Amino acid sequence: MRIDTHTHGKLAKNLPFSEQYTQNLFKEAKKRGVEALALTEHFNTQEFDKIYQYIHDKYERQGDTFLVEGVRVFPGLEIDILEGGHNLVIGNYEEVQALRQEILSISTVSDFLPAAKLFPLVKKYDVIFGAAHVYRKGCNNLNLDDSLIDMYDFFDLNGKDTGLMGPTNVDKIKQVAAQYGKPVLAGSDTHQYLQYGSVINDFKREFDTIADFRKEIASGDYELLVHPAIQEKIEGANLLKKALKELQKAGGSYDVQLVIE
Repeated sequence: MRIDTHTHGKLAKNLPFSEQYTQNLFKEAKKRGVEALALTEHFNTQEFDKIYQYIHDKYERQGDTFLVEGVRVFPGLEIDILEGGHNLVIGNYEEVQALRQEILSISTVSDFLPAAKLFPLVKKYDVIFGAAHVYRKGCNNLNLDDSLIDMYDFFDLNGKDTGLMGPTNVDKIKQVAAQYGKPVLAGSDTHQYLQYGSVINDFKREFDTIADFRKEIASGDYELLVHPAIQEKIEGANLLKKALKELQKAGGSYDVQLVIE
């Protein structure tokens, strides 16, 4: 099962939710060979609740996943820390919603928790916890105390960063993961559909629960795949994302239909 473990359902977190855009994202993921994904939406994205309510109400649930336009979707979050840096959470609908609500009960969408408070809170929940794009400018995950870094379940091989930084990013992520004895999971960091397939995890078996997902990661029976044209894919996605944001800014709508049925 080919699964992308870092994706988003909107063009940008400061834009409103669009059912059409989100639906098109999942359709395009399927067309590009993505069989499953983790929807690690920013915990502070505009209209966060609408995204998950839409998926929860419209699509069939199987295990801990939803079947969305032919793609198996694990709910998730991307969470900022005060020190600077992003963190990925993958779980079921209830765990993800409860974790987000607990975070917001003691902080806000703009006043982030320090890692020493956030990480133990995350570990209370039945979720898979990852360090996102640790070599991106402004991300200080690796400057945290080793006791905190050890709470991670995986390191993110980020498609966007790999497309911009080159193949050395792959080597650096594998090296730091090995240093801490953690696995690597590949996530495209998609906000725009051209980015799907830039990186992906090819698991030998299918699964639809967090328990089985965790077992498959521990088995190591999967491959990290990097698209040979990753640089072009990321450049194209970034260019189109910028153009759509400018369209929205000028009074149009970023959910304009761009794909061919």
